[in-house]
Amino acid sequence: MGYGAASMATKVTMPQLGESVVEGTIGKWLVSVGQSVAKDEPLVEILTDKADSELPAPVAGIVTQLLAGEDDIIAVGDPICEIDENAQAGATPTAASDDSPAPVTAPDVGAPPPTSPSVRKLAREKDVDLAGVQGSGDGGRIMHDDVMASIGTSSSPERMATPPPPTVSRAPAPPPRPAQPPSRTTGPSGAFRLPPYVPKEGDEVVPFTRRRRIIADHMVYSKQTAPDVVTFAECDLHRTASLRDQHKGHFKKEGVNLTYLSFAIAATARALREFPEINSRVLDDAFVKLAEVNVGIAVDTDEGLVVPVIRNTDDLTIRGVARAVADVAERARSGDLTPNDLSGKTFTISNPGRRGNLVGGAIISQPNVAILRLGTIKKRVVVIEHEGEDVMAIHPVMHMALTYDHRVVDGVHANGFLYRIAEILEYGDFEL
Repeated sequence: MGYGAASMATKVTMPQLGESVVEGTIGKWLVSVGQSVAKDEPLVEILTDKADSELPAPVAGIVTQLLAGEDDIIAVGDPICEIDENAQAGATPTAASDDSPAPVTAPDVGAPPPTSPSVRKLAREKDVDLAGVQGSGDGGRIMHDDVMASIGTSSSPERMATPPPPTVSRAPAPPPRPAQPPSRTTGPSGAFRLPPYVPKEGDEVVPFTRRRRIIADHMVYSKQTAPDVVTFAECDLHRTASLRDQHKGHFKKEGVNLTYLSFAIAATARALREFPEINSRVLDDAFVKLAEVNVGIAVDTDEGLVVPVIRNTDDLTIRGVARAVADVAERARSGDLTPNDLSGKTFTISNPGRRGNLVGGAIISQPNVAILRLGTIKKRVVVIEHEGEDVMAIHPVMHMALTYDHRVVDGVHANGFLYRIAEILEYGDFEL
């Protein structure tokens, strides 16, 4: 976090919250002008396209100026507030200089209830006043379900209720267009037009949350940018399943859940080293093979999909991968990921979860050039060779789909890469 001293005061600036983050949005001020703060006390919520976090005070003192308002977008390094280390509580705040932004005074609402940035963001989106919410967590901490329960709905079955439908306004009719001759063009300027939405009784309009909008924009950008192709593979997991069965009890005693996902991630990381063009990104007139292998795993949370990153995945054993998966998944669901946890992935794996389907192609997560979508694992009848004869056996089988960017990756490399992942899994060739 950066800050600089001016006379007897410290100016707190927008920090660099991740290697690719160049700006942040002021979410909610947690302090007001004239308030005394301790060092490392949260000052403000910072929202980025990666994650949300609280900015701690670099020094102890009195908040003399708030230089940005809620929802303002501030560039990294620009000042957002000022703390006077020598001021006394209740002292008149320092006047801003002529060339400084006008100070913004946050309403004094008292000490915020204990909760996390993700819960406070949920409360803003649902228009819930946290001052009236009873926390069920340790020390009265307000949890996700507490917010949902306060508006009559919850992710927990016992709190499920039907929320009142929002007021739906009729979309204005488009202005009449002059008669034109038939057009044979295609695309957005072609002949096709979406019919206007006409509200019907019982319809529910659900506004995009901030994270949903970011996901939507990312997916549209990816489909418009990358000429993607999908290739599929079937994988017999018999030997990997036997290896897992032999060691999962021992791993469990160490507090590690040995999942099939950990084996798939380890096999993928090794294959990325052997097929470096899959571990790359596209530039304007070139592409770069990346030195690090950082695998991102898609995690579904109550607020939408996030992709935390396991760094230097190819250097990890199965035990290391399993620990890393458990760590990032838990922090993703509790809202404790930092922007750095979501930055720097070089390849992405999408896991179907317990209620997955056979297989499906995923959209590439930019700026990666490929994404692997795992299918659900089912016991199937397969043909194997036993003592020189073909026999039928029942083995766990998984389908996989690789979506790749044809600007960089040719079919022969994509097929070879996916074949190699399946080969490692079928032979159970792992270091535990």
